[in-house]
Amino acid sequence: MLALIVKLLNVYYGEYMQIQLTDRDKKFQDEVRDFVRGKLPKDVAQKVLEHRFVEKEDVNRWHTALFKRGWAAPNWPSNLGGSQWTALQQHIFDDISSMLGAPRLSPFGISMIGPVLIEFGSDYQKNRFLPKILSGEEWWCQGYSEPGSGSDLASLRTQAELRGD
Repeated sequence: MLALIVKLLNVYYGEYMQIQLTDRDKKFQDEVRDFVRGKLPKDVAQKVLEHRFVEKEDVNRWHTALFKRGWAAPNWPSNLGGSQWTALQQHIFDDISSMLGAPRLSPFGISMIGPVLIEFGSDYQKNRFLPKILSGEEWWCQGYSEPGSGSDLASLRTQAELRGD
């Protein structure tokens, strides 16, 4: 599948876009393929590939397998439990995982709040929240609604009103 994508990108972008996998990249590709085939629960993969509803528990089972392997947070630094993958490694993992029927993990904790806490959180916040986000013990969500805008933050309007000094 990756080879097909590379060929299509080469046709579209011509000489400007050429992904050449190194031997190390190919070894990583094999490692990911073997891991997903061995650890992704078959019933979960079947649901994903058949476009059926995937339960939270299904995602948790996959999350647990990724966590045990050290692959639950590809974009986190390794000293905080992340994989610290390159963009190409992330692409290889995403490509193989989706092809084999792996569900996507909830992005809110791993991809949204985790990186913010890593960059700006206090030591207490990092110690309290990051391990539970990483393990899948706690799930995060994002919710917002503004009068006249709902969740469309681009349509927000603000105004200032002078009241005294």
